[in-house]
Amino acid sequence: MDDVMIVGAGPVGLMLAGELALAGLRPIVLDKRPEPSELPKANGLAGQIVELLGHRGLLGDLAEGSGFAGPAPGFPFGQVPLRFAGHDDMPLRLLLIQQPRLERLLTERAARLGAEIRRGHEVLGLAQDEEGVTLELSTGRARARYVVGCDGGHSTVRALAGIGFPGTTDDEVLRLGHFARDEQGPFQAPRVEGLEPGWNRTPAGRLLLTSLRPGVLIAGVRERGTLPGGPVTPDDFRAAVRRVIGRDLPLGEPIWLSGTVAQARLAERYRAGRVFLAGDAAHLFPAGGSALNVGLTEAANLAWKLAAVLLGRVPAGLLDTYEEERRPVAARALAQTRAQAALERAPGQDGDALRALLAEPPADVLLVRPDGYVAWAGTGGLAEAARAWFSAGPAAVRASPA
Repeated sequence: MDDVMIVGAGPVGLMLAGELALAGLRPIVLDKRPEPSELPKANGLAGQIVELLGHRGLLGDLAEGSGFAGPAPGFPFGQVPLRFAGHDDMPLRLLLIQQPRLERLLTERAARLGAEIRRGHEVLGLAQDEEGVTLELSTGRARARYVVGCDGGHSTVRALAGIGFPGTTDDEVLRLGHFARDEQGPFQAPRVEGLEPGWNRTPAGRLLLTSLRPGVLIAGVRERGTLPGGPVTPDDFRAAVRRVIGRDLPLGEPIWLSGTVAQARLAERYRAGRVFLAGDAAHLFPAGGSALNVGLTEAANLAWKLAAVLLGRVPAGLLDTYEEERRPVAARALAQTRAQAALERAPGQDGDALRALLAEPPADVLLVRPDGYVAWAGTGGLAEAARAWFSAGPAAVRASPA
């Protein structure tokens, strides 16, 4: 009987395999795909996982060729830009890396440490007893002491283990595409009247124009509706653009296209006996920027605990702390991303006013004038505010009734 079988060879499953192998185990990763995916579903990492990868000595290889690696200069919160300029101790770190390259590097690490990746094995059934878990596969049968489902939002492992996945499904469709363009420098938005880099709003929906590397345009279209069956085609994408902005857009040659509907879900449990969940199998967030950070740190949390129990160093009760520690983190991330999604979707002038208000830079100086007005002065500090009100020197200030 094997010690641990991981179902799903995405970033979370591969991270878990590498961590288990680092601790001295020989995990097996099962994936139903015959080959790794080349779709750039994710484009970077943010948050605690960047620090953790640095502790593991992996950050150098992952950051090689990256468009950005380091303290975040800012971050979008539901289309409200958070700006961190001037904060030298900003703990939030970013690493731009597309998912196919991330998976390749994590695969190489896991294999180098002794993990085994088996492709073309689909899970069809699951049964567990006091000693282990038996998996019925499309290629036969496998057995391990523990199984971890890292097999995504439509997790077969989660369903077979009887773990509920409550939540909501959005009523908007997002079509996303990468397009090859001729630019050799940083992306510039197509010169189409009324459109800017980032999200553009119209009464019919929203259009995204951005880029993370030269020569590749990332475009997204959000609109109410449902996804038709089958893959998104270039004609589908162009038609969605026309519906949202009322005109065609010179996007370029499509590299890949996808369609998705956002969901907000959290598994009722992270564990059912000898079966655990991690990553999208355990949670789906309705706004981007959190999923990989949460999922990869879940893998790191679970790995050392499984290894400690399997190597006989601690009692099996330690495994209960995985859900105790990680599910509240996912619940908090779900609340944050729900707020982001609501802020991003808020319609009309009320939504515009809410986003504009939250985007205002915070005052770092508070000065109460003798007439009861509160004055503040950008990032200039108390000296600038004092000069503005008590001397003839020019300064940009704002005031409001106290």
